[in-house]
Amino acid sequence: MIATGHRGGVSLRHVAGLHRLHALTLPLVLLAGFVVISRVFDVSLDDTLIRATPFVFTGLAVAVPARAGLVNIGGEGQFVAGMVFAAGGALALDDKLPAIVLLPLLGFLGAFGGFVWAGIAAVLKVTVSLNEALSTLLLNFVAPLLLGYLVFGPWKDPANYSNLPQTAEFEDSARLPVYGLTQLHLGIPLALVAALVVWVMLAFTRWGFRARVLGGNPEAARRSGIAVRRTLFIALVAGGVLAGLGGMIELTGIEGRLRPGIGVGFGYIGFLASWLVGHRPLEILPAALLLASISIAGDSLQIDHNLPSTSVYILMALVVLAVLGLRGGTRRAEG
Repeated sequence: MIATGHRGGVSLRHVAGLHRLHALTLPLVLLAGFVVISRVFDVSLDDTLIRATPFVFTGLAVAVPARAGLVNIGGEGQFVAGMVFAAGGALALDDKLPAIVLLPLLGFLGAFGGFVWAGIAAVLKVTVSLNEALSTLLLNFVAPLLLGYLVFGPWKDPANYSNLPQTAEFEDSARLPVYGLTQLHLGIPLALVAALVVWVMLAFTRWGFRARVLGGNPEAARRSGIAVRRTLFIALVAGGVLAGLGGMIELTGIEGRLRPGIGVGFGYIGFLASWLVGHRPLEILPAALLLASISIAGDSLQIDHNLPSTSVYILMALVVLAVLGLRGGTRRAEG
């Protein structure tokens, strides 16, 4: 029981202080973990930023619906759908339009692909109340099948003599600009901008307020006149837009062609990044950096030490346990 002015109780001011301390401590712990992993496994900052970028977008794709009380496990499928839609635009227009026109168009197509994929689950949610966690999860398995059909069939590169299932390489007009001779591409600062935009949208807009009310107390939201179905629909498709945009950035910033296996697991890691920080948009940034460094370290463990690919999941599980311990300590201090 929380009491104010009682010698044996816990003041409201003390509880608020603990919450603020936890909000400051967790990002610092995540950043410290990122530094340690990078030093121990010699993970470069460039590689980490590149790998973290899709995690930021798929993490934000979880955070926005979560604010309205929804569980979007479909970042993986929405990410792939964004790549597929953007690849279609690149294959059709990369030799016809300049980069300054084509890249924004591909960004729109990628976002639209995520919108469509999340929209399927959103429509099912608001019309027949189908659980969005189930529908988005199942759609994760459909999107790679669509990608596989396209790269094995109509989009397969006719000049590919090795018979690999992939599209032709995109022209330079369909590739994101990079910094110097590195692979650091424009999508990295765009991830930071996306996190800032989502934070502002959730914290300072009327829609963000309505989403918070709905996520906190659906019955109170209904009684106060909030359009529940519309808010739920917007929240879920907004998540899909973010994941689809992340897919477009990965495709045009790193890959340069569509093929099976791009970004496998990125949606699930993004889900973990968002969950670790309680779906707070700005804190997804350090979480993505930490998980990206672990992901790259896992690649190193496989190559240099012949460890199984599951070693990366063991490292991520240790991070989850550490965060759970930190949260448990805060709750005990409050109680």
